[in-house]
Amino acid sequence: MRTSLYCALVALFVPHVLGAAAEPALRTEVATIVQGPTERYYFAQARGGAVPDGGDAGVRIVLTMQEIEKKGGHGFHDVYHVESRDLGRTWSAPAKIESLTRRKIGDGTPDERVIGDLCPRYHSKSGKLLGTGKTFTFRGGTTEDRSREQVSYAVFDPQSNAWSELRTVAMPSADHEGLPLLNPNAGCNDRVDLPNGEILLPIRYSKRAAPRDYTTIVARCRFDGETLTYIEHGTELSRAGKRGLYEPSLAAVGGKFYLTLRSDDSAFVATSDDGLHYAPYKEWTFDDGQVLGSYNTQQHWAVHKDRLYLIYTRRGANNDHIMRHRAPLYIAEVDQDKLCVKRATEQILVPENHADLGNFDVVPVSERETWVVVAESLVNGKRHDERNNVYAAKIFWE
Repeated sequence: MRTSLYCALVALFVPHVLGAAAEPALRTEVATIVQGPTERYYFAQARGGAVPDGGDAGVRIVLTMQEIEKKGGHGFHDVYHVESRDLGRTWSAPAKIESLTRRKIGDGTPDERVIGDLCPRYHSKSGKLLGTGKTFTFRGGTTEDRSREQVSYAVFDPQSNAWSELRTVAMPSADHEGLPLLNPNAGCNDRVDLPNGEILLPIRYSKRAAPRDYTTIVARCRFDGETLTYIEHGTELSRAGKRGLYEPSLAAVGGKFYLTLRSDDSAFVATSDDGLHYAPYKEWTFDDGQVLGSYNTQQHWAVHKDRLYLIYTRRGANNDHIMRHRAPLYIAEVDQDKLCVKRATEQILVPENHADLGNFDVVPVSERETWVVVAESLVNGKRHDERNNVYAAKIFWE
């Protein structure tokens, strides 16, 4: 009974396309949202969601960003909140989210914990902004302990303007193979919400303590406005070596679900009819067969009506001086049947300016407007001592 209901909801949510539509024009502009702090930190991991609002713009854009140490690595600290009620013409000053500050765990040790890789999305069934991510734990307050990663989340209530504390999702102890489900996290991803309020949440985990080869799943979860609960998961997508498959992002369009996957040496894509069970993945290529060249960083989706777009960084753009070739930031349409990127549609969203743009987010604002939000990383390169910028690359569908 539950399976039948679930399939019916999936069918309702992703109807099959009956005819081709005219290709929309893709006009873009880049605006600066805020500059990072001036001393020890940058602002990193800028992401957000669009909350329906009664104001003139009809929508309230809420973004989170996190302080990260300039010395590099995963030196994540406190989380900040900014928002705009006029489609980005003005922004509130960055405000620290006190309930999500980095703090001691409280077990009598000096170990510290903070939420990270946070991905806020509006959950229409509850009227809340649900941010999913991972826990960063630091032994002695200094050394990251990856063995203590968990699927974490925080909830923003637009009515009270308050964020919850860090919360974690109870995951099963073993996967479908009977192997341990170790260090699960849901950071840096795109999820899909179903009409009944259930959530399809991409998660990565490790089957063994070493080597650290990640497996990706999509979990069906329930969210009641306060608590996020795991129900089940489907295919376990694995790849031996190169840290496996991780930082997955999900989109739904044209009767299918599309999952893009990071790997250390390339990027991959897989499809599903129900959002849980996936066909074998394939490497991302252009439509001429050449490998896309995105590697060791994330990709995300933009959906407009029946069309699907991939946003990514890649090699081959006179960008050998950028760490892992993580700039410029590109957008291109995806051929949904052949599972490849249409080279002729590729265009730059955010130009290269001696900064890493590999950690970014897509915010659907309206039927006519989608934003890509990205914080520059200046850990490497000649701009290391500057304040970094947080940008909104606005896509106008015309």
